[in-house]
Amino acid sequence: MAPGLHLSVALDDTGRHPSTPDDDSGLHTSTPDDGPGWHTSASDDGARFTPEYWVELVREAERGLLDFVTFEDDLGPVGRLDAVLVASRVAPLTSRIGLVPTVVAAHTEPFHLSKAIATLDYVSTGRAGVRVRASGSPEAARHFGRREITADTPLADLLDETADYVEVLRRLWDSWEDDAEIRDVATGRFIDRDKLHYVDFAGKWFSVKGPSITPRPPQGQPPVAVLSHASPVHALARRSSDLVFTTPHSAEDVRTIGAEVEGLLNFVDVVVGFGREDAPESDAFVFTGSPGELADLLVEWHAAGADGFRLRPASLPDDLRVITRELVPLLQERGVFRTEYTATTLRGHLGLPRPANRYAA
Repeated sequence: MAPGLHLSVALDDTGRHPSTPDDDSGLHTSTPDDGPGWHTSASDDGARFTPEYWVELVREAERGLLDFVTFEDDLGPVGRLDAVLVASRVAPLTSRIGLVPTVVAAHTEPFHLSKAIATLDYVSTGRAGVRVRASGSPEAARHFGRREITADTPLADLLDETADYVEVLRRLWDSWEDDAEIRDVATGRFIDRDKLHYVDFAGKWFSVKGPSITPRPPQGQPPVAVLSHASPVHALARRSSDLVFTTPHSAEDVRTIGAEVEGLLNFVDVVVGFGREDAPESDAFVFTGSPGELADLLVEWHAAGADGFRLRPASLPDDLRVITRELVPLLQERGVFRTEYTATTLRGHLGLPRPANRYAA
């Protein structure tokens, strides 16, 4: 088998708590579906509110040469830090690994998020991505008080709104051409105004004039990810994202879902709790065996069509250390995972080209 398996890890407080699974509608709602995971060495819950905790987690993942980490976020009453801000804090203290915060697209402003992710791309020198999620939670809507979402709000509307949100992000990132900032001392011109563009997006949920106040990010457009459990969200992923997190439970599932998300990088989600006997229910496949057994599974599912995997540790930092120090060497021995970083950007790790600017002549 040729090398090329991608590997990432979801960082979620002190680990993934799988006993309260996400709903199975295919839409990740902003209900408190995540929470503190199984604890062993990370017994001090307060540690997750310190920068040292997050920096060390990401450095551990970088020592394992992983493609990227995701930072989970939610609007439920769990008690967590802001994912984009955590990623920005970690960025200058790491050098190669990709940083992908989660954002809820239903209530936040796309203009604000576009410059936040562009800024993350600058401070990480091209390692930013973003995972967008919809929210069908009436409770989350009441946090903001600007709109009403009920149990009758159509899923299709939430998905269409998320697609528009991503479209606005991408237009704002392109609203500065790459060479718009000229700093011409002789003429006193800092910016070539002809290379700044109004995005002029007008839709059902947003009307955004633009342009951004932040120059085009180093990657042009940081990669966008969506988590999907079902066909309607697969369609959103095909419409809006560069990579998709999916939740098959067998190699045959990998092949079936892979056909639905063809054209995207398909990262399979796996909840990992090495050596545990209390296997819980979850939306994603739950693995509780040994690192060698997980290596066998990943190689099999990679052969079935999975481009990569997002492992969701049940306990942090314990399961993360097993991933980086035991699983990764096993995958390297089998010739399916990198032995060093060969790129400096997230797009480079993923083999995604830097996109052209839609507004450039």
